[in-house]
Amino acid sequence: MANITLTTTEQDIGVRLDKYLSHRLTDMTRSYLQKLIKENQITVDAQPVKANYKLKSAQTITVTIPPAEESEIVPEDIPLDILYEDADLLIINKPKGMVVHPSAGHSSGTLVNAIMYHCKDSLSGINGTIRPGIVHRIDKDTTGSLIICKNDESHICIARQIKEHSVKRIYRGIVSGNLHQVSGTIEGNIGRHPIERKKMAIVTKGGKPAVTHYRVLEQWKNTTHMEFCLETGRTHQIRVHMASIGHPLLGDMVYGSSKNPYKLKGQALHAMTIGFLHPRTEEYMEIDAPLPEYFKQLEKRLRNGQ
Repeated sequence: MANITLTTTEQDIGVRLDKYLSHRLTDMTRSYLQKLIKENQITVDAQPVKANYKLKSAQTITVTIPPAEESEIVPEDIPLDILYEDADLLIINKPKGMVVHPSAGHSSGTLVNAIMYHCKDSLSGINGTIRPGIVHRIDKDTTGSLIICKNDESHICIARQIKEHSVKRIYRGIVSGNLHQVSGTIEGNIGRHPIERKKMAIVTKGGKPAVTHYRVLEQWKNTTHMEFCLETGRTHQIRVHMASIGHPLLGDMVYGSSKNPYKLKGQALHAMTIGFLHPRTEEYMEIDAPLPEYFKQLEKRLRNGQ
């Protein structure tokens, strides 16, 4: 069980409690917060209140997160490429093709199945029984570094850093075509595609702000090896942003060409570096995930003009 304490300011006067909490605690859904309010797990100045309670200045809000419910997900003995581990965190190098958490059509073989076997009962429960320990995600066919939180305190700390955009996230990718600029920034709100609802897109109305910084590492004939630094972490952000400027990732059959001459299984994208303040020691740590073999072989082929 974990407790979160928040203090309101003059800017919060008149704001509904559930709305205030959904803005402050972005890793929890509004419906989950409303459920906690109904169960008196959230108090204002030590008193239970309703979700529509209007806040005043200098009030103390206490959020009690109950222990995680027992999961029906089956732990599976799936090998993990562990980059770092201690009592609070596990950082793994996710392979291509592995789904992060169970969903329709993916009830087993996911990262959650694997970490439940590895960590046993040591996983945060804030994201519910389907996503224990998961504080952020990368796509099924994106490889690389991913933080797993072993307790709620670590989860809260890492989630806060992600919200404040203080987590360093560096990706490597290979895109179609050659860029005229060796570095730059792509900005554009990302939301659901207005017609193809399974896709994301840069939208003019709604969506969430997204910022991707990029630089060219090496250019070959009609392809480019690039580095991306994420200021935000929206769904499919790099894939959508690069496609928007006419340079989709190689192998990206969703946002790029339907042709796949390199016979890639999904986009050529790797979450290489992740840096953050350790939730217990508060010391900055940075972990690198080595490039996967398929990426290095693709790089070699392109460099040789194949």
